[in-house]
Amino acid sequence: MTKTFIGLKQEDAQALAQQLNQLLANYQILYMNVRGFHWNIKGENFFELHVKFEELYNDLLLKVDEVAERILTLGQQPSHAFSDYIEASAIKERKNVSDGRTAVESIVEGLAQLVGQQRAVLASASDADDEGTAALMSDYISQQEKLLWMYRSYLGH
Repeated sequence: MTKTFIGLKQEDAQALAQQLNQLLANYQILYMNVRGFHWNIKGENFFELHVKFEELYNDLLLKVDEVAERILTLGQQPSHAFSDYIEASAIKERKNVSDGRTAVESIVEGLAQLVGQQRAVLASASDADDEGTAALMSDYISQQEKLLWMYRSYLGH
């Protein structure tokens, strides 16, 4: 059995990297969606949402980098072409959204997608004894569950 330089089975590292590349695609599309919401938001909640969207896209961008670096740590290559992200992402592009409620609903859908996908990666990482990936996913899940609660509360749910 071949092991990676961090001591994981090579086949486990490859499978995890594949899952992480899928996650990376979702992060990239959600990042661009939220960036667009930030740029295009209009209406009575402009000031509040403009700031919240900037906070969110900055956080998403940090996570994009962390996921890509985790893929590299697993000895694999992160996807880096936007055409690949669009093809692989379960989160769809959102264009020309300027309504706050529509933007927040889209964010809730995107974050829910990320949380579900991260739970699957967490399970796979745990099965592979990959504490690094498991810890990263666990941190992301707990942060995003709180964000989901907050954005859902904004919507009155």
